[in-house]
Amino acid sequence: MSHNQETPGDSSSDRHRREEAQHLAELGSADLVRRLLPAGDMPPGGSNRMLRSVAAELVRTRHLGDIEPLFGELPDGVSGPAVELRACLLGELALIGSGGGRRSLEAYADRLRELGHPLARLPRTRLDIEHRFAVRVRGLGSVKSAKQLRSRFPEAPSTDGGAVAGRGARDARDDVRANAAARPFRAGGWAREPEARFFTLPSPLSPGDFGISFIKELSLRCLAGEGSRRGSALACMTTPDDVLNELFTASYVGGVNGQGQGGAYARLYAWESLCALMGLPIGVPLLEAVRCAADHRWLRFMAFTDWFHHDTADLAFAVLDPTRTRIAVLAATDTDAHRDALG
Repeated sequence: MSHNQETPGDSSSDRHRREEAQHLAELGSADLVRRLLPAGDMPPGGSNRMLRSVAAELVRTRHLGDIEPLFGELPDGVSGPAVELRACLLGELALIGSGGGRRSLEAYADRLRELGHPLARLPRTRLDIEHRFAVRVRGLGSVKSAKQLRSRFPEAPSTDGGAVAGRGARDARDDVRANAAARPFRAGGWAREPEARFFTLPSPLSPGDFGISFIKELSLRCLAGEGSRRGSALACMTTPDDVLNELFTASYVGGVNGQGQGGAYARLYAWESLCALMGLPIGVPLLEAVRCAADHRWLRFMAFTDWFHHDTADLAFAVLDPTRTRIAVLAATDTDAHRDALG
């Protein structure tokens, strides 16, 4: 099964959530609000997947004119499901390029930005680097073999200099960055806790030495025992839009446990992860992040170790900063095997 093309097998609760979301989306706007929104506050960004599903379903199935009346009144705060639903609607509309120039929607988005809602930091239109979000291309599912990886990305050379430099790398633990980098996979319900690590070098790495021989020398859990199984680790050069799209898909589609987050929050988590990999401060303007991404070097790598499940999806990225002295690594793996059987 492909994380980029197919929806994973769902639990009964997840199927019920989607069916209920579809039913609610068929209601008129007034009935929707009365039926959907429970009493009480909910923190902004709270894990209410029902609201996210309803927002996605509304934008997919209804005309903008049917949605616009929901934005007649501006919020006084960001708590509560009514505000959260509308924030998600704005996020979903932005991904399809809809709602621009509508005064009520623009005013509501401005108010959310003033109030500090997390989704309000996202642009009101899709950026060029986001061109692959939610786009299905036949034959371009998740990469599951070395042959697939080599066929789609240019391989980075393996050098002796890279191995020497890798042995000199030092761990630079940063739990805040690690949590942000891993969030798309945690939110999406991937089977294993992702590995997000950061390293520093005493001197700049030669660009030609940033390859699998360098990565194999880093103290990564995902590479423990590399060489003990059939297959050899390899690394290929990639681009920021590829990495960003994989981060988006991880929580948009969700893992085999069926925890898809909807487009608005999948987009937020993808950007937070990408910025964490580059070591950018929280809240950096996203166009500035795009500019910075072009100055970094990006690798996808694959390894045949017990950490990776080699089943539904495996992802692993390494990022070298412009000074060539700081490296970030993010690895994730998913499977539909029973959790009790996982190592």
